Amino acid sequence: MSKKLLITEKPSVATEFAKALKINTTRKNGYVESDDYVITWCVGHLVTMSYPEVYDEKYKAWRFDTLPFIPTEWKYEVIASVQNQFDIVKSLLLRDDVDTIYVCTDSGREGEYIYRLVDAMVGVKGKEKKRVWIDSQTEEEILKGINGAKDLSEYDALADSAYLRAKEDYLIGINFSRLLTLTYGKKLAEFLNQERAPISVGRVMTCVLGMVVSREVEIRNFVKSKFYKIGASFEEGISAEWKYDAENQNNFKELINVVEKNNLYNDNGFKIEEDANKFIEILKLQNPKGKVLEASKKTQKENAPLLYNLAEIQNECSKRFKISPDQTLEVIQLLYEKKLVTYPRTDARVLSSAVCKEISKNISGLINYEPVKAFAQDIISGEKFKGIEKTRYCDDKKITDHYAIIPTGQGLGALKGLSQTAARTYEIIVRRFLSIFYPAAVYSRVSLALECKNERFNASFKVLVDEGYLKVAKNSFAKASKQDDQDGNGTDDGKADAALLEALKKCRKNDKLSLVGFDIKEGETSPPKRYNSGSIILAMENAGQLIEDEELRAQIKGSGIGTSATRAEILKKLNNIGYISTNKKTQIITPTRLGEIIYEVVEKSIVHLLNPELTASWEKGLNYVAEGSITSDEYLQKLEGFVRRRTVAVMRLNNQSQLVGRFNEISKNYK
Repeated sequence: MSKKLLITEKPSVATEFAKALKINTTRKNGYVESDDYVITWCVGHLVTMSYPEVYDEKYKAWRFDTLPFIPTEWKYEVIASVQNQFDIVKSLLLRDDVDTIYVCTDSGREGEYIYRLVDAMVGVKGKEKKRVWIDSQTEEEILKGINGAKDLSEYDALADSAYLRAKEDYLIGINFSRLLTLTYGKKLAEFLNQERAPISVGRVMTCVLGMVVSREVEIRNFVKSKFYKIGASFEEGISAEWKYDAENQNNFKELINVVEKNNLYNDNGFKIEEDANKFIEILKLQNPKGKVLEASKKTQKENAPLLYNLAEIQNECSKRFKISPDQTLEVIQLLYEKKLVTYPRTDARVLSSAVCKEISKNISGLINYEPVKAFAQDIISGEKFKGIEKTRYCDDKKITDHYAIIPTGQGLGALKGLSQTAARTYEIIVRRFLSIFYPAAVYSRVSLALECKNERFNASFKVLVDEGYLKVAKNSFAKASKQDDQDGNGTDDGKADAALLEALKKCRKNDKLSLVGFDIKEGETSPPKRYNSGSIILAMENAGQLIEDEELRAQIKGSGIGTSATRAEILKKLNNIGYISTNKKTQIITPTRLGEIIYEVVEKSIVHLLNPELTASWEKGLNYVAEGSITSDEYLQKLEGFVRRRTVAVMRLNNQSQLVGRFNEISKNYK
């Protein structure tokens, strides 16, 4: 009797598949089996790329004459620590009674790669192979994935992309780490007073290091400067700030010999306090009134934000709970395995049209979740979910592998056994999800422009009129006083009480308001903020925004540095090798002395590795391969050419001694 073999990524997932299929299984060593099914697992990667010395013993020693190392035929090997599980999976793949193989590893590039390596190593032939693609581990989704499984060959382009990503990381990491260590390692070791100093670089890792160091240098070189803004107080308690009016500057001209235009601060203040005082004295020569030039009241709507992808929830958890991106990923992965949320490793922030058609099921399940019970009931009873497929929260074009992270509405019983952080993270995801079914928050924006002695003064206020989705977004664990700030819903134009708002509403064009007096508000410019573990993840995701060239930026739009599945691990590695340091309490990231030195080495040798445009364009290229737009061979040729050119260029350099001077300069900042 023939059997179907299901290969998952871990034992817990295998258990869920067995439950969904409602089969009685017998537990064996490394798999479970029933009359019709065999279910096993890969425990992550079972196969990896071989090191250069496996190709030839001569590559074990790091030498210039063996670089660049570019295999013509790639070699792979079983990871020693999981040899036993590999042997089990292999034996099952080759069993005569197994006629169909269902690939149930994680639905993404990395999951595809995990199975394909095993398949190639075993040499599985003559069996039907199907790919199960799921967005959650609910019973319904698992069964739908199995019943709708496509032929594995339909995912060949994705597999090609996965292989190329690994080859790219291998070629750049192996060749350039050896190259830079051979070129600069001796001088660096002498400087650090160490026996040896290996230099580690990577396709994504080095670019991220560059972002951290560049930001730190920018902060270090920042020079604070004070500025002085002039405020005017009018009757009815109305306050406004002076604004430089290039078209009407009668009184400003009186100061032209003292105050040049370039001594202004952003056209609404002065760089020197004395200039501000002098300007006020001119305005005080008479007892002027303020003439209302403009008075407007507008209604402003603010829609609920898009749903969470992995980068967004990692940033959110970094801010709220001060946990690292890899810790957040562990939390979201746990919620996924407990059937509480959909697949975590996603870049999308929208839903698919197919999901929107059945979204009421997700909402209905949340009626049993106490913190949002009333909102879920309201959405269902009012059928507020209808038409969601026509909104910005649904867009099939913005989804590659998976849609946004949303609650399944199932698995609520597991909440009791979760940590506080995991439970709160779940609530955040739930509230963001339910928010999209509520109307926009409504603000009343009042803008006022006054003229006083031919000078312009502006006042603007924004007041919340209708909470809309905000009443759903407020988390039960957040302090009321901080909620607005946390959710980004505070006013951006100042605060106005009810009395002032009414006074502003009464103002009409050409009205005259008596001037009460002037004041000077002192301010200070601020340096850019250091990245924290969340904001760096977002910066990696949106690396294209760092590109100055508009055409190139548009070309690689949607591609970032790394992937949702790898970014947290990259940060973890940079911390582990001592190139960056992450404050555990604040999650603020700073470069170490060694990290900045390595940055300097790369900047003076292979500066391309620091450029987000190159790294993001590589990621875009991998997406093109996955889409079938370009072939693997085309991509690999360009990659190999890059490695060869850069290797030759570094070998021609003779700048080791000059760099030592830079090492000394850098070290002064880390005493």
